Amino acid sequence: MVGKIQDSLSFQLQALTLRAERQQVLAGNIANADTPHYQARDFDFASTLQQAVSGREQAGLRLATLGLATTSPQHSPGRAAADPLQLLYRQPTQASADGNTVDMDVERAQFAENSFFYEAGLTFLSGRINTLRTAIQGQ
Repeated sequence: MVGKIQDSLSFQLQALTLRAERQQVLAGNIANADTPHYQARDFDFASTLQQAVSGREQAGLRLATLGLATTSPQHSPGRAAADPLQLLYRQPTQASADGNTVDMDVERAQFAENSFFYEAGLTFLSGRINTLRTAIQGQ
């Protein structure tokens, strides 16, 4: 039963996780708008989500975990998440004298759009959870 509920929510979970990651990337671009030679980064959300949902692995795009190195047999063999993103450099629309490729208009628009879709995803997920809760309670 729990497995079916988790399966029904996994798409939204993956989408929200990727939206949060993209928000951090875009925030990093905005924070470095005045840094000389900084190259704006981003990733293709649609293809990354498709890869995450289909479970396929691609070079540089893994949702698996990596084992941590231990120096003693008494250490815990913890797990660390692999970088799930393949960040690309954003193509500049206008050359900059200091080599910075951050276009604040583009970054703000992308940031606002991503925020909107993140909030919409949360609203959808909340509605889905309420529907499942109602179904489980039999009301």
